[in-house]
Amino acid sequence: MLGKILIANRGEIAVRVIRTCREMGIATVAVYSDLDRDALHVRAADEAYAIGGEAAAESYLNTGAVLDALERSGADAVHPGYGFFSENADFARRIGEAGVTFIGPSPEAMEQMGDKISARLAADRAGVVGVPGRTEPVTDPAEIAAFGDEYGWPVAIKAAFGGGGRGMKLVATPEEAAASMESAQREAQAYFGRPEVYLEKYLAWPRHIEMQVIADTHGNAVWLGERDCSCQRRHQKLIEESPAPGLPGAVRTAMGEAAVKVALACGYVNAGTIEFLYQDGEFFFLEMNTRLQVEHPVTELVTGLDLVEWQIRIASGEPLGFRQEDVRCDGHAIECRINAEDPAGGRFLPSPGKISRLVPPGGPGVRLDAGYASGDTVSQFYDNLVGKLVVWAGDRDAARRRMLRALGEMEVAGIATTIPADRAILEHEDFIEGRHSTRWVEEKLDLSAIAGPQPQPEVDGDAGTGEDRSLREVTAEVDGRRYALRLWVPNADADADAGPRTTQRPRRRDNPGRKVAGSGASSGHVTVPMQGTIVKVMIAKGDTVTAGQAICVLEAMKMENTIAADVAGTVTDVRVTAGDAVGPGDVVAVIE
Repeated sequence: MLGKILIANRGEIAVRVIRTCREMGIATVAVYSDLDRDALHVRAADEAYAIGGEAAAESYLNTGAVLDALERSGADAVHPGYGFFSENADFARRIGEAGVTFIGPSPEAMEQMGDKISARLAADRAGVVGVPGRTEPVTDPAEIAAFGDEYGWPVAIKAAFGGGGRGMKLVATPEEAAASMESAQREAQAYFGRPEVYLEKYLAWPRHIEMQVIADTHGNAVWLGERDCSCQRRHQKLIEESPAPGLPGAVRTAMGEAAVKVALACGYVNAGTIEFLYQDGEFFFLEMNTRLQVEHPVTELVTGLDLVEWQIRIASGEPLGFRQEDVRCDGHAIECRINAEDPAGGRFLPSPGKISRLVPPGGPGVRLDAGYASGDTVSQFYDNLVGKLVVWAGDRDAARRRMLRALGEMEVAGIATTIPADRAILEHEDFIEGRHSTRWVEEKLDLSAIAGPQPQPEVDGDAGTGEDRSLREVTAEVDGRRYALRLWVPNADADADAGPRTTQRPRRRDNPGRKVAGSGASSGHVTVPMQGTIVKVMIAKGDTVTAGQAICVLEAMKMENTIAADVAGTVTDVRVTAGDAVGPGDVVAVIE
């Protein structure tokens, strides 16, 4: 059995892996960026090493820094979690070359299935039909126009080396092709370290159903039931459940057997997910995620299996301890993603910031996998997932009611979250009756009544103690390794030095674009609604623009958001350039 595992990730998945390792008696090593010095996953691990940087490319996607931490820690295995390096074959190969176990598939299987294009070819060889699409990267917007004319509009542009909706853009007309391709490539590069994208036909009203597979090094492979992930916005999942409501048993079995065929065809080992689109009684292979999925807890609750434990056991060379006929799925599980997003009016705007209060729900059948606690800061530079609330009950409606109760108990203050949208979905008749699809949230669900969060006063929990000295927990780094210390320090010094547990990159101090008093809607002062980084500016001083015209593109939490002109007129001032950090209310352009 492995003795020490480095988790090459952050947030809730890092905490999730650490917990299973502790139960198995395995030591854990965390890595952290400058912004994550005191993050929850760092506090939870046995050891932690600094890898520097803020943005993902400077930290968690910095191969050299992660490998250096691996060498210093002496860990004998690496768990990649999901996102970042989890589907990067080059990284997995470097881990193997260092004589360390990579907890996941082989680099060869990852290259074949992690690349969505070659995965389509592999599924075809296994006799599993895929969604109509191209099998080579798209490099010219004209290719998108030709594909749309052949298969019909809209067209889906997808990251070839990604998943989870990152780097995916929906193109409705040929005129949108160039900008959408450029945006998809930027997101793919930022989140997965590879810019390649490809094309697929966009089905009209499908459900997104995926099969959990797991395979060992002894030739055994099984499927562990399905998950319905159809409640999505911006092609990213909000709610997942198992089993899929209304899925015929024969289709479920055929889909599970097809998933195992695909896994065996590429020599896959460890946990993976085969994703399908299901429409009108037919299912189509979509892609394979060569890693653990965000929504894996719903499978764990219905099967009673710890997938992270089995990942570690398989990586240690153990065979699966069960066969396909031994797999039982009991009851119903639902997962709600608690993202740092403001769903007011259905906009789902990123909402980074400090969590002033986080109180988890309790009671039977309730589980919260969180990456943050009260006092932690959700940074604009990383994924917006705060945690995953998961419930189990004997049947679907009981699970739905239990989730509504748990969402009502959960408290998150200081940032906006998707909890109001989750409740709206669970209470809607379409969801209750299983009439939803991947396009339902954005096209049918009315979220206009959801209001944004109310501002709350900042409370310093350490102020006003009246003591001359306080026992405080502080951190120190020695040769890049993090140590937690408890020291008695003077209150005055402690208050002066105390700050948020993590910090945000400061805005440009020379930025004159703070929101001016009285500048409201349609003022001509174009402001940004959230903290983020400007990645593209599309106008210049002196340009004539129309109301609704794109002014710039703002990246926040790995998602691109277009900032548009609120009035028509002439641009008299442009106050940002690509690479600038901005905050809520900053003026990026003035139109007269």
